[in-house]
Amino acid sequence: MAWIYLILGGLFEMGWALGLKLSETMQVKVWGILLAVVSMALSMFLLYIAQRSIPIGTAYVVWTGIGAVGTLLVGIFLFGDSAGFWRLFSAGLIVIGVIGLKIAH
Repeated sequence: MAWIYLILGGLFEMGWALGLKLSETMQVKVWGILLAVVSMALSMFLLYIAQRSIPIGTAYVVWTGIGAVGTLLVGIFLFGDSAGFWRLFSAGLIVIGVIGLKIAH
């Protein structure tokens, strides 16, 4: 169950970055900021629950990896960010590292 909490926490980690980006583009900026604050709180709470069963080093790397790679993909698909080879290759290395930590756990 801890891994499910950790994955959900990583997804909410993406939500706060998305909320900050949306607050730039929305007419009513408070909705983007609210999304960011709620996502950040849920993300940290879920990390807190997960790290009670998963070593904190592993939990933190997985949590930030999901957030980082997920936010990169959101930027590419929703905001037209660059999808260059080196960006995707580097994101792939993060994913490989996260998988390696899961296997080594």
